[in-house]
Amino acid sequence: MVQSGWRPELGDSPGAAWEQLVTRLEADIAAGTLAPGERLPPQRDLAYRLALSVGTVSRAYAEAERRGLVASHVGRGTFVAEGLGVAATHRPDGGRINLGMNVPPIAPVLSVASQTIQALGQREDLGAAFDYTFTAGLPAVREAGAIWLREQGGVARASADRLIQTTGGQNALAIACASFARPGDTVLCDVATYPGNRTIAEHGGWHLRGVPADAEGMQPAALDRLAAESGARLLMLIPTLHNPTTITMSAARRNEIVAVARTRDLLIIEDDIYRVFGTDEAPQPLADLAPERVIHVTSISKALSPGLRLGFLLAPDNDALYERLLLAAQATGYCPPAASGLILAEWLKTGFATRILHEVQCEMVRRNSLAREILGDVIAPGGSRRSLHIWLPMDAERARQVYERALLANVELTPPDAPFVDGHAVTGLRVCLGQPLELSSLETALLALKAVLNADHYANTRGVL
Repeated sequence: MVQSGWRPELGDSPGAAWEQLVTRLEADIAAGTLAPGERLPPQRDLAYRLALSVGTVSRAYAEAERRGLVASHVGRGTFVAEGLGVAATHRPDGGRINLGMNVPPIAPVLSVASQTIQALGQREDLGAAFDYTFTAGLPAVREAGAIWLREQGGVARASADRLIQTTGGQNALAIACASFARPGDTVLCDVATYPGNRTIAEHGGWHLRGVPADAEGMQPAALDRLAAESGARLLMLIPTLHNPTTITMSAARRNEIVAVARTRDLLIIEDDIYRVFGTDEAPQPLADLAPERVIHVTSISKALSPGLRLGFLLAPDNDALYERLLLAAQATGYCPPAASGLILAEWLKTGFATRILHEVQCEMVRRNSLAREILGDVIAPGGSRRSLHIWLPMDAERARQVYERALLANVELTPPDAPFVDGHAVTGLRVCLGQPLELSSLETALLALKAVLNADHYANTRGVL
């Protein structure tokens, strides 16, 4: 086997250098950059290439071998292990680069895919994956969801007996809306919101009404006024790393929103799926601030693996509300597939869940750094250095032109009107950073987008004195 010329880019990602090196090794194996059986560079050579100590590289290789990523042979060297990495052959090579789909990078999960399947085969409850189970999900899966919410979602009150397993975050949002909104009802939300909310509302016959926002998110006074005017009973919120604007609502603002909700007797659907990509100082979830009226939604698909199709809905501390949510879940799907939940339970037991999340977060730090290096000040301030998406504020006409010209440059962005309930209040473009398999593909797309932005700016300023 020819020796690899592997030279990973470590950048300024968090964590020790040896940890970053293991993360890049896993990602490159999953992406097919390093093939099974390929010989890695000798430790001293790689240390020289990366300006690291030999001890750092040795520790990284040792950890990689412990994880089963590589195999070392005395006198021959270190080789990529056979049969562990899973290539993303379902994604076509070449063509348009997608920056319009808000998903995490899949290289970290692909690196443990084969091990996950093997571990599932050893579980005593594997038979549940091939059978009907419970509408709320298997007890072991709901317990896994509660652990995830407490440890990663910051929801102190999360417990298995209040959880309902769903097939992703959007399914959870649809169940919540279907439980408490009837056709023709008004549902309040941000003026710019998750595009899936518009699809849910259109399907259910509900009218979305946007509540104006400022730099801290939804304005309490506007919410109070619109709740009174509309008679709405349901409010949808994305308080952490708002999609699409990346705003995180402050603790004070969250308490003000809760106060209005109590005054106007609003149920709150808290879509907090981006919390794991926010800052470490993210304020307390609304689910703990108002447990009697908050339906909390999280998504393992958004955090770890988009194909897992796994989410959870945490009901308020009210048995009647829980039963209504459970009825809607039964009516729309009878019971969730157990296999995805068993994978999460297995990952939590083995530590894979924490490891995958850490690697996804580190990869997003690299991707955000690259985006800010290339696009600079056109990116909205704030956000998070590990966010799945960035926000480019601009007027509606320019957003449309940039979107169309980016398509011609083989870069697909989120359609500029997709998130907007009121397109006159907030305008811009969402750019998603997680979808491209390779950092080099993301760089190609971002450079093309920069060229489009520069050309568009020049075209719009010609003749201006």
